[in-house]
Amino acid sequence: MKKLLALLLALVMTLSLVACGNKGGDKDKDTDKTVSADSIKDEMTSADGKYEVAFVTDVGALKDKSFNQGTYDGVKLYANANNLSYKYYQPANGDQATDDDRFDAMKAACENGAKIVVCAGFLQEAALRMAAKAYPDVSFVFIDGYPVGEEAAAKDSPALKNIAGVAFQEQQCGYLAGYAAVKEGYTKLGFTGGGGGTNPACCRYGYGYVQGASAAAKEMNVKVEMNYSWLYGGSFQASPELQTMASGWYENGTEVIFSCGGSMFASVAAAAAANDGKVIGVDVDQSFESDTVITSAMKGLSDAVQWALTKFYAGEFASIGGVGTSLGAKDNAVGLPTATWSLTKWSVDDYNAMLKDMAEGKLVVDDDYTKLDSTDSLTLNEVK
Repeated sequence: MKKLLALLLALVMTLSLVACGNKGGDKDKDTDKTVSADSIKDEMTSADGKYEVAFVTDVGALKDKSFNQGTYDGVKLYANANNLSYKYYQPANGDQATDDDRFDAMKAACENGAKIVVCAGFLQEAALRMAAKAYPDVSFVFIDGYPVGEEAAAKDSPALKNIAGVAFQEQQCGYLAGYAAVKEGYTKLGFTGGGGGTNPACCRYGYGYVQGASAAAKEMNVKVEMNYSWLYGGSFQASPELQTMASGWYENGTEVIFSCGGSMFASVAAAAAANDGKVIGVDVDQSFESDTVITSAMKGLSDAVQWALTKFYAGEFASIGGVGTSLGAKDNAVGLPTATWSLTKWSVDDYNAMLKDMAEGKLVVDDDYTKLDSTDSLTLNEVK
């Protein structure tokens, strides 16, 4: 990745992954004081009623303390630092939103003066295709996305140049989380994922988690049992059904559950608190939300958004539009928050050494999560 990307990603990820676990901090150029995204208003009123930088949410709540919030933090931090107007838009009908609902949100953003629209989540693809063609002079950032072809069903369809796809190598931080849990002494693990098993990011998280747990188990010569489920996570929402399932896992011996899906965290954390269980958070450092969190599998959502916006305002959007950018350990874009984790049996030095091996390509984590459909294709003898 280019030097500019590395510098921007290092800015907040250094704070959150290594130093102080700050939630979405950035440096104010004038005062040189740390500005928290939480201190910036979610809604603002522009003088002319126009909003230059827009954010269209994924399913789930804006303040989900995970994917939506982490992505919007990047919008707010960049806009605040550069005196730009900003606004968020939530598609109608909540978790039942259609492609038309998502397009309507993007249309509203464009009609309200947006020059660039940040869209969160892979479900945005069809609506993005419509919006990018309807508003060719507007640029779009597709977080957890990829290049979007002009025609949905056509193979080799040219990618729309006003959409920048930005994805992450979630399998890497999922691996770190699974490895850390087993090194800490947990041998009865759980994974509950959002998107019903169709969300690529969540699938990569889960597959990496299994691989990391297996690697640590092999080193320690122990066996690991794992509950792995996509039930009750289709809408990424908290629900009584999800809490009941998680409680059942804890009651039957599960020690720690990787909660991978936005607001699903609330249900898993509640079940953990009631059963003396533990939780692994996702996307951002969720240790601030519950004492049950032992660590979080994090990716630089805020940082990536700020990088993309910087590209746009530097007149360099053409370098990322129409192509896919995948960020991982080599970009300082994934990791665990060592300052806030409660791990005592895996040292920060050992963690940093593993992260360095990932960055240098010495430790390669498989990203082909379709292999989970066939355990025969996996060498995971230590994980049941």
